[in-house]
Amino acid sequence: MNDPSQQRYLVTVGEVLAVLAASDTGPLALGSDLRLGLAGAESNVAVGVSRLGGSATWIGRVSDDALGDLILRELRAEGVTTVAARDPAPTSLLLRERRTATHSRTRYYRTHTAGARLTADDIPEDLVAGAAVLHITGITPALGEGPARAVTRAVDIAVDAGVPVSLDVNFRSLLWNEQEAGRTLLPLLRRSDLVFAGPHEARLMVPDADGPEELAKRICELGPAGAVIKLGAEGAYALLDGREHRQPAVPVTLHDSVGAGDAFAAGYLAELLAGEPPERRLRTAALLGAFAVSTTGDWEGLPRRNELDLLDHYDDIVR
Repeated sequence: MNDPSQQRYLVTVGEVLAVLAASDTGPLALGSDLRLGLAGAESNVAVGVSRLGGSATWIGRVSDDALGDLILRELRAEGVTTVAARDPAPTSLLLRERRTATHSRTRYYRTHTAGARLTADDIPEDLVAGAAVLHITGITPALGEGPARAVTRAVDIAVDAGVPVSLDVNFRSLLWNEQEAGRTLLPLLRRSDLVFAGPHEARLMVPDADGPEELAKRICELGPAGAVIKLGAEGAYALLDGREHRQPAVPVTLHDSVGAGDAFAAGYLAELLAGEPPERRLRTAALLGAFAVSTTGDWEGLPRRNELDLLDHYDDIVR
């Protein structure tokens, strides 16, 4: 396990869900084998950073049931430091149906669960204040008043301590509507140093803007020093400290697009922790996104650092 007291580390705040994912394609109503795993936008980023040799800490609230045990065991096995209160409420559940080979459907069961009971009191001030970067997403504030206050508390601590704040807008229509998301996330965005968003997510923050260049520019005018607009198969456009950067996508065969945005953020932030320049951060981000979409699961297929060059040889079937 990485010890955050001994090195520069990322800290993130959020919920981890148990995932039941159908193994076969077709209607779930007809029955299917289900694979048990775990996922969460913030924990996915923490795992991705850890696999690249960075130090990452996840803060959350975990059920005292067997699924809570699974969550802590898996994160710790991945080298992620966990700061998690145990809670008698159940673990949130994500049910994933593979309706066709290219289309999946997701249903959440995350009301009155441990993660939704996160509060500002769960945020350790010294840990956040000592971080190299705080990473938050737009998912946790959507879980309720308590989680929203917890994220705000983490940002308050980070800003007061001079810790850079990274925000991935990560809009989830199953959790709240666009108006609620924009109203809640805009104050967090204004206090962030770096923002990740897809074009639609970015327009929640700057509704009258269009095109990646204008979206990034308008976001930075609100306060952040950097904005990265994720463009899927077209790569990414970034405006960082006033300089434009364009990053092509890495060509791979699409297998499962779930977790691509989290992987992208993890690659970027791992290189930020390592002190690498923007070009290296964006290249590694694109590589991790490619690994995510070409493997199964939210985080399971993410690479170790010595595997990053595997996709530089895309035509090689066996290496």
